[in-house]
Amino acid sequence: MSVIKEQIKAWAAELGFDDCRIAAAKRATHADAFDDWLADGRNGEMKWLERNPGRRCDPREVLAGCKSVICLAINYYTGPSPFPEGHPQDYRIAKYSWNNDYHDLVEKRLAEFDTKLKELGGTQRYYVDTGPVLERDFATDAGLGWNGKSTVQIHRHMGTWFFLAELLTTLDLPPDPVFGDHCGKCRRCMTACPTGAITEPHRMDARKCISYLTIENKGAIPTEYRRAIGDRIYGCDDCLDACPWNRFAKESREISFQARSEIFSHTLREFLAMDDEAFRAVFAKSPIKRIKRVRFLRNVCVALGNTGSESDLPALRKAAEDVDELISEHAEWAISEIGLRSRERTPAVK
Repeated sequence: MSVIKEQIKAWAAELGFDDCRIAAAKRATHADAFDDWLADGRNGEMKWLERNPGRRCDPREVLAGCKSVICLAINYYTGPSPFPEGHPQDYRIAKYSWNNDYHDLVEKRLAEFDTKLKELGGTQRYYVDTGPVLERDFATDAGLGWNGKSTVQIHRHMGTWFFLAELLTTLDLPPDPVFGDHCGKCRRCMTACPTGAITEPHRMDARKCISYLTIENKGAIPTEYRRAIGDRIYGCDDCLDACPWNRFAKESREISFQARSEIFSHTLREFLAMDDEAFRAVFAKSPIKRIKRVRFLRNVCVALGNTGSESDLPALRKAAEDVDELISEHAEWAISEIGLRSRERTPAVK
């Protein structure tokens, strides 16, 4: 079986995965903690996490006869800045979404991997954070890094900048040894979180997380978090950026993860002027497209409220007249915030 395992790892490398390790199929290590997290409502509007939690916690309930979980990592680090020279760099987007949706690329590779494993007699189900599996638990069990205090998986060679994927398989493979937790006393990720969403080590309240607020949240962004969002218009990398293990990170070999110029050649004001057609054209195949124009412009308004100046007011006043209340209300908030900063900078006349 060790020969088969080495063949599997060789295939993973050929398909462009940066690490491949094996865990035994069993009930997930943190299944009880996951159930408690759901019971506390910390998943917010992500109601799909509440469906069939038993299946999510045990791969043997997803795939009959599942014996092993093949855990895979693919590096997506593409350097510190996506902007062309001379750009004002007036917004931030989470690194994983600088280019096309990674699900499409990784799922194609998983499909190829599945075909190869069938040659060994295996039956598989595969996912790239799209299915009912607590993937970080099994990645940790397999020695593919460990779950950090921020709940983000950390890899000793890639830091925090990698995607996880897995194949549940009926092949009975020898598991790899656990690598262990190497966070020690470090709490940099917790300190870095702008909204205090990491409430204690390994405990994340999604309802406070900027990634949740700007992506999964379908309604208005709560006013108590708007200033903390700063210039972020899609996701947040602060807890990932803060991790000292990133000193080992190297740029990805995958060219399709490099920043797309169509996304990073615009300014916040230019985003605000986009109609549906322009939005779809700029964000075609991007994960950003899935939140649609209205929620994206909601985020842009918040960023302008935090970073904009009086020169942005005409664009915001136009947005405040939008027929969609989600855009107009956040634009009005931005106008108010810019006005407040302007008054604070103007000395009182005696």
